[in-house]
Amino acid sequence: MSDPAFSRDAVVEKYRQIKKDAEEGGYFLNPDENFTLNLIGGLMVNEERFGYPACPCRLAWGVKEEDLDIICPCDYRDPDLSEYGTCYCALYVSGEVVDGSKAVGSIPERRLPRDERKKQSVSYTGTGSMPLPYPVWRCKVCGYLCARDTPPLLCPICKVKQDRFEQFI
Repeated sequence: MSDPAFSRDAVVEKYRQIKKDAEEGGYFLNPDENFTLNLIGGLMVNEERFGYPACPCRLAWGVKEEDLDIICPCDYRDPDLSEYGTCYCALYVSGEVVDGSKAVGSIPERRLPRDERKKQSVSYTGTGSMPLPYPVWRCKVCGYLCARDTPPLLCPICKVKQDRFEQFI
């Protein structure tokens, strides 16, 4: 741990909380504990600085509404895990990375530049039909719905795998 802003005990406690939440959702944290503790220290610094745990590997604007996509766990975690076996900052990794059957490489940035994200924002007034920027996926087991490019690796409710989802809308 390199950041003196928080005691090691505080970072380890946050690590335990994040790890527990990850495991309950079917996710894995990076098994390199020192690396992971440093990332969590960065999340804690950003939470103190901005009021929310922005990814320490990305530039946060300090405006929560503009940074919602990079609040950990970020919007890009699952697509990165599916495609590369790790998220952009490598806090979260796939089971294949944990068991050593998949090597980790570099991850391209999925986050659009600030001006392009603003152009893509969708607002809804509550009248008429609304064009959806993402497909809606439904878990065929429990009915959980999510709107994103691909279904989650595991359903956060019933923990079934991605192949149990169907496109709903």
